Amino acid sequence: MSADRRRDSPFVRPYAVTRGRTTARTDFALEALVGTTALAWESGARFFPEQQAICRLCTNLTSVAEISALLNIPLGVTRVLVSDLAESGFVSVQQPSHAGGRPDVTLLERVLTGLRGL
Repeated sequence: MSADRRRDSPFVRPYAVTRGRTTARTDFALEALVGTTALAWESGARFFPEQQAICRLCTNLTSVAEISALLNIPLGVTRVLVSDLAESGFVSVQQPSHAGGRPDVTLLERVLTGLRGL
């Protein structure tokens, strides 16, 4: 494949986006909520297209799992990108609270309702 064809290709291997990393620096639960901070827009930082898409999507709180599904990005890649954005202060991540090491019953009921709706 020529260099011009690779550059024009919409497909980018996940490891290229994450610079070869396969694990996030911070482990986020699938249901952790991600929100874009003002710094993302005010800093003038240059983002990868996937990072831009995450910041746009997360102007409303969005779970890590939803980000992965809505943007069609593999979950592992999503976790790495969200971790990088959080480390830079461009997004905030709200981890779910688990009482006694067990998930919240309300959350489980919402997941069950969502699954039934599929």
